[in-house]
Amino acid sequence: MNEVEVGMAGRNVLIVEDESKIAELLRDYLIAAGFVVTIVGRGDLAAGEVRKTSPALVLLDIMLPGMDGMDVCREIRRFSTVPIIMLTARVEEIDRVIGLELGADDYVCKPFSPREIVARVKAVLRRTQPEPGEPKLEVGPILMDCDTREVTLRGIPVSLTPSEFALLKALMERPNRVFTRGELLNLVQGYNFDGYERTIDSHIKNLRKKMAENFADQELISTVHGVGYKLAVVDRVPGGDG
Repeated sequence: MNEVEVGMAGRNVLIVEDESKIAELLRDYLIAAGFVVTIVGRGDLAAGEVRKTSPALVLLDIMLPGMDGMDVCREIRRFSTVPIIMLTARVEEIDRVIGLELGADDYVCKPFSPREIVARVKAVLRRTQPEPGEPKLEVGPILMDCDTREVTLRGIPVSLTPSEFALLKALMERPNRVFTRGELLNLVQGYNFDGYERTIDSHIKNLRKKMAENFADQELISTVHGVGYKLAVVDRVPGGDG
């Protein structure tokens, strides 16, 4: 039995995978790491299981009977910010980008090592565990409470996935500082991940879209062409006095 990491024991992982050998292998490794595991073999049953059991994380295959993983991800994101790691046999970049833009937090291409999956699961879940006594962050109209993991924009709550939260937190901690995609990738993924930097572009796109719903008059996250991204300090809320 592997040593169980503090804070991981007993957390429920939902595996949505129709290949029983893969699902059972992942289950065995995750149980050895201290997790509780539920397996669903059809895509059209996944969202209902999320509603019923409120898992800490979902491992979601793309090729599924009943409903494919892309549609499952889209459905779950309508009501939940549960972390989602997509499992895919597809290697085309467009499939990965679409999965991330639908709200997945990470992806792993088959074939994969079960140990790698366990490491990815732990890395994503660490981002959902606030450090004790973390301060509130405020930049312009954005307020982030790191303890409760709540974000408001002009006082209106914004629902963020764990990856979006981690990305915004990194930008807010050093406003006006330009981060390269590689720097943000390592900060957001929580481990050294050899380069799918389009991951960051997808998360930035999602983050901008959510912010634009309540702050359409100014783009808060700026692209620095050829370098990366920064969070611009807003000195005045557009439409206010002065």
